[in-house]
Amino acid sequence: MIHSSFNRSVINMKLIGILFLAIATVTASSSLGKQQVAPVRTVEERIINGQPAAEGQFPYQVGLSLTSLSTRENYFCGGVIIGTEWLLTAAHCTADASGVLVYYGSTERKSAKLYQYVPKTKFIEHPDYSYSPLTNDIALINTPVLTFNEYYNKIELPSISSRYSSYAGQQAIASGWGYTSQWVYDISDTLQYTTLDIISVEACESIYGDVVASSKVICVATTNKKTTCSGDSGGPLVLLSTGKLIGVTSFSSIYGCEYGDPAGFSRITSYLGWIKESTGIYY
Repeated sequence: MIHSSFNRSVINMKLIGILFLAIATVTASSSLGKQQVAPVRTVEERIINGQPAAEGQFPYQVGLSLTSLSTRENYFCGGVIIGTEWLLTAAHCTADASGVLVYYGSTERKSAKLYQYVPKTKFIEHPDYSYSPLTNDIALINTPVLTFNEYYNKIELPSISSRYSSYAGQQAIASGWGYTSQWVYDISDTLQYTTLDIISVEACESIYGDVVASSKVICVATTNKKTTCSGDSGGPLVLLSTGKLIGVTSFSSIYGCEYGDPAGFSRITSYLGWIKESTGIYY
């Protein structure tokens, strides 16, 4: 996930080094007074103040172990199964990657039920993706064919009829292996999840501006420091009332995951046409 800002008075040199490798900051708006955001491509990101997932609870969740083309560093993101040959994730996860090792059916990160390696040639970033400012932060990964079971299975996408829904005031579940604290610089061994309150686009724009926090983004409140963090990027945001995928983890405050500002997710309903054109999947 990308973060939007850290309190510079408490950042030491070790943290600066980690942030340089793990988090690329982007300007959220050219307007004065608007905060910056950090896309959550971290070399690792995890749910803060969440709960450990039970085996098979989130069969659509996958882990992505990627290697940076530019730095040769390894980093971790999340992804979502949407078809027998397709995953969704964040474009800031795949854009600089040489390939990915996909972890399927894993609750304990190091003991997946299935692994698949997918080369960069099978990545499809959104054609209008931009890292700075962060926009259209969504990508597809074309995998070898999966046979679904209780441990790994697809999630339904929202229908085109729901494309105008703001979801504001509703609750959604986010999951991932990212940091469990902005001060703990390692990803979780166990899949974590938390329930989050969706806020209005206008409330999110007031923090980040209308370029990053556009109508193509869903934002959630981070009440009681419950939020996504580094390593959770590309993972799912699932509407509690329907069980359908409505977002993929994209960014958070540059001041840190626990600062209290909203976290942002790429809105699936804004990309249903692109997904259908690229994969043939639609609802």
